[in-house]
Amino acid sequence: MKPEIVPIEYIQNRIYIIRGQKVMLDKDLADIYGVKPIRLREQVKRNKDRFPEDFMFQLTDEEVDFMVSQNAIPSKKYLGGHNPYVFTEHGAVMLASVLNTPKAVQMSIFVVRAFVKLREILSTHKELAKKLEELERKVIKHDGEIKTLFEAIKQLMLPQEKSKKRIGFV
Repeated sequence: MKPEIVPIEYIQNRIYIIRGQKVMLDKDLADIYGVKPIRLREQVKRNKDRFPEDFMFQLTDEEVDFMVSQNAIPSKKYLGGHNPYVFTEHGAVMLASVLNTPKAVQMSIFVVRAFVKLREILSTHKELAKKLEELERKVIKHDGEIKTLFEAIKQLMLPQEKSKKRIGFV
């Protein structure tokens, strides 16, 4: 079987952060793995013991409404009339093994790579934010030093009072 080429960006754009975890919707994984969403959910129900809470969970109505309001998903209809299951990186890999289709196994590699790439990007942003914060602290420190320097220069520029020399005897 010839490997299918899927841009990592395609998968990355389908990774959301929900409840502090990076997850993918069941509908998106079904699309990527080449199965119907209903078949995916059936396999999950048949293999519940393979999907603990840190691998998969179902979204609440509030979470779905939030995703719609943030334009992460176009509408509730996009989800097929139910609150979707979402899968973490480990859940997505487990799902591929449960589905056991050649395409699912092949595509799970792309999914894992997308999660890894996203983790690298987030790590880079954290490092950049830390460096920016350090730079800001330095600038604030230097601002104080520069202000002191300007005050000293201003003092030197002020005309000094000339003392009048007394004429005569003391």
